[in-house]
Amino acid sequence: MPGIHETRRARLAEAVAGQGADAALITRLVNVRYLSGLASSNAALLVRADGTAVLGTDGRYAGTAARVCPELECVIDRDTAGALGGRATGRLAFEAHDLTVEGHRSLASELENVELVPLGRAVEELRMVKDEEEIALLREACAITDRAFDTVLPFIRPGRTEREIAIALERSMVDLGAERPAFSSIVASGPNGAIPHHVPGTRAVESGDFVTMDFGALYGGYHADMTRTVAVGPASDALREIYDLVAAAQRAGVEAACPEAATKDVDAAARDVIDAAGHADEFPHGLGHGVGLEIHEAPLLGYDKTGKLTDRVPITVEPGVYIAGRGGVRIEDTLVVRTDGVELLTKTTKELLVI
Repeated sequence: MPGIHETRRARLAEAVAGQGADAALITRLVNVRYLSGLASSNAALLVRADGTAVLGTDGRYAGTAARVCPELECVIDRDTAGALGGRATGRLAFEAHDLTVEGHRSLASELENVELVPLGRAVEELRMVKDEEEIALLREACAITDRAFDTVLPFIRPGRTEREIAIALERSMVDLGAERPAFSSIVASGPNGAIPHHVPGTRAVESGDFVTMDFGALYGGYHADMTRTVAVGPASDALREIYDLVAAAQRAGVEAACPEAATKDVDAAARDVIDAAGHADEFPHGLGHGVGLEIHEAPLLGYDKTGKLTDRVPITVEPGVYIAGRGGVRIEDTLVVRTDGVELLTKTTKELLVI
């Protein structure tokens, strides 16, 4: 993606200048990757208000840095923050949500005539709106996720354990081209479906169960996220009613996702459907979240969240209803908010599949 990282750093430089700082020290590794292209376990980036930048990493990544971001001067030092901080003058903005108290104390003691000031979550705010190259990577991550679901669906039957299904999903995603699963897959069968973040265990699927699967592929550093609930054998009328309710709520949430929509209003569009059916207490989490280089990014969609959506913001919409002792239903898509309507990235049917 030639030029993309330079453009991102230029946008951050404008924000740094707007805050009255002379430079920003970026220490969150995911933010360093976003701004430079370097994925590593030890790196930092100094971005000056004039747009110039210096990368810091250690000897393990020197060759990778030279290949991935040859346009950047690279300082090789285990103490990346200290080495780059020593090149700063005036007001140096830092990522207070990442730098530890000990790290701040150490950095401050090493610097002379430099004033440390909080940067805030400026890079995370930039990351919220994706460029088309990022959306293309998300699109492929979601396509792999869809294909993995189709591949594993015939594997699901009475007697299979939750863990076996989860392993099959994760193996299939890698076989289909994923770097790895985007997160630890959730497979919840029968009464375990009432636990939103159930850890797949040894419970064997039984006829009549609903099975909820929440999973996604990582591709090019970008995370897919999809949830589908299927019925194994004949499902009770009560569970089918819950499924139809969640499907209606999910449609309402997707339809509400548009530029300038308040995130709490998108949440309310889905939540009101569930509340009206008398299941308010059984939808205990927010409606969704942003996705990208992290599985959970800004913006967050919830009844108590602030902010608005805008063009080219990828989000999830994932309402659920969870009934203790009986089971639950969650339906989730990853989509991109567009000015001309949402672009669904996960395309697996949301009709109730009975297998």
